Amino acid sequence: MTEGSGGRIGVGMVGHAFMGAVHSHAWRSAHRFFDLPVTPELAVLGGRDLARTKAAAAKFGWTSVQTDWRELVNSPGVQIVDVCTPGDSHAEIAIAALEAGKHVLCEKPLANTVDEAEAMTAAAEAAKERGVRSMVAFNYRRVPAIAYARKLIEAGRLGEIRHVRALYLQDWLTDADAPMTWRLRKDKAGSGSLGDLGAHIVDATQYLVGDLLTGVSALTKTFVGKRPVEGGSGDLDDVTVDDAAVFFGRFANGAIATYEATRFALGRKNGMSVEINGSLGSLRFGFEDMNELWFFDGAQPADEAGFRRILVTEPTHPYVGAWWPPGHLLGYEHTFTHEVVDFLRAIHDGVNPAPSFADGLQVQRVLGAVERSAENGSQWTEISA
Repeated sequence: MTEGSGGRIGVGMVGHAFMGAVHSHAWRSAHRFFDLPVTPELAVLGGRDLARTKAAAAKFGWTSVQTDWRELVNSPGVQIVDVCTPGDSHAEIAIAALEAGKHVLCEKPLANTVDEAEAMTAAAEAAKERGVRSMVAFNYRRVPAIAYARKLIEAGRLGEIRHVRALYLQDWLTDADAPMTWRLRKDKAGSGSLGDLGAHIVDATQYLVGDLLTGVSALTKTFVGKRPVEGGSGDLDDVTVDDAAVFFGRFANGAIATYEATRFALGRKNGMSVEINGSLGSLRFGFEDMNELWFFDGAQPADEAGFRRILVTEPTHPYVGAWWPPGHLLGYEHTFTHEVVDFLRAIHDGVNPAPSFADGLQVQRVLGAVERSAENGSQWTEISA
């Protein structure tokens, strides 16, 4: 592995808004709770505005700042580059970092387009030959309840998977007078609820099922076509992404799936949920009760059968042993710490972390197929391998 001195490894992070805050927390806390073979150092924080970047660095614990991401990538004190910027810059930053021999953690979705994701994956594969590791940050894989659900499915407790249902519901855009943000511009975000939310549930369900989607039929909708420009001028700007996406899917193993992603579900704050039905049992999970997993065991006699609540806080559950006593709940921020822990261990051990850039590319191909299907009147659209 590529390490700094004394078992320490320098991290340079580009971006310091929402994702930058939770990633900073993860880098700070990982080695304090988990027994790691290497200690991350918050070496350089990158941002476009010097004053804002300095303020963020002081708040989150970064040693130095840089307003040119290229300088950050090439800093000798940086061995890992963490990309927390809007999607339009993921490819350029990640590829440059990989070519410079730096390990890369990149926020989801991997890119704004399939072409960009393919270029990033090619760079990651080439860098892998030089011992350089890369991972895309689908943090919901690191929810202990989801990781435990995966174990139950792998153990055959659900039997043959038949149905997959996934929702990601938020309401922060329901006000038509809410101002424009970069997330509502296709050139910055790539897509709207589809990439922001749909990418998460596509990855989570493929991870759980252990299989890939092969085709989709989709609808997308933009409910509010113009929004006020930030700053209070009264001018309006065009919304160029979807507000909601609904699609059917088919897995290679024959299971059928339904997905819904929206930022217009009034009353839903972060309603990410998954239900999976198999020939022997069922599982359901809702992120707003993220420490719980509900399991139906079809082998139970009918007069005793029912969904059973599993409180996923035992030290034998994935990741939980490093934290608190049973019944003391974990939160959103812990999923990012788990992500950093897995990435650091993979780097040290010289193994390829998951989800890889290739996994991120596959999700991007699903998103691309959804967009094409919606543009073509919900026509069934195959997903390229």
